[in-house]
Amino acid sequence: MKLVYIFTVSCFIQILLALAVPVPIYAEYLEFDGLIEPHMVVKVGSGVSGILATVDVDRGEMVQKGQVLATLQSGVEKATMELARTRAKMEASIKAKQERLAYSERQQKRVADLYKENALSYEKMDEAETNRKLAELEVLEAIENKSLAEMELKRAIKVVKRMKIVSSVKGVVVKRFLSPGEFVEDQPILELAQIDPLNVEVILPVDMLGYVRVGMQAEVKPEALGSGNYSAEVTIVDRVVDAASGTFGVRLEMPNPKYRLPPGLKCKVIFHGE
Repeated sequence: MKLVYIFTVSCFIQILLALAVPVPIYAEYLEFDGLIEPHMVVKVGSGVSGILATVDVDRGEMVQKGQVLATLQSGVEKATMELARTRAKMEASIKAKQERLAYSERQQKRVADLYKENALSYEKMDEAETNRKLAELEVLEAIENKSLAEMELKRAIKVVKRMKIVSSVKGVVVKRFLSPGEFVEDQPILELAQIDPLNVEVILPVDMLGYVRVGMQAEVKPEALGSGNYSAEVTIVDRVVDAASGTFGVRLEMPNPKYRLPPGLKCKVIFHGE
């Protein structure tokens, strides 16, 4: 009877211990294989079709965000922009219409004075009033035309600006697909990779689910370089487990300010127990 009691209590204690330990206890720290990848890979193309005039960077070169990478031939577009700029600056039409309006106002005043003295007919006064109103409308039309010319200039500037292909990230050129003289339509011109920070992808067993959390710190040890460990932070924890392998994915973000680590390296990721 005592043996049964002892066995029952022992089993009960083991169950409590199992429930109280939410993480694996087979090691002081948990180490897994990982892969270092670029933070972002971008294929850069053109928003408009055209012929490449220049490609200013090549594979392996570092680029800054906003840097001009390539340009399209834009002779016609630049000429249109300059024409719109000239039209937007034209003031002669407005000034001429304003002078005519001023003359019409003076003429109307003279006719109105004569009409009050019964020296002119109503038809002459009505004609003078109509001419004044038409002159006002001509001034308004000239002002609207200038506004349209200014809008056309803004549009032309944007069209010319779109002929320049700029980098959306700070990183390195991975591939160059096209060269000057080639036609661009729907295909990419360059492929860029942002390598600061870097992503570290890890596949973990399902029993780690609930232990690894977003914001958790870990150490990354690149295998090829063997130059110490690097700090990384968990940014993504997959919430769907792969049924076939019983694993799930985790992504960590690792600073790489001096580009010391190239992407593509295998590594060990160490999660220290809490």
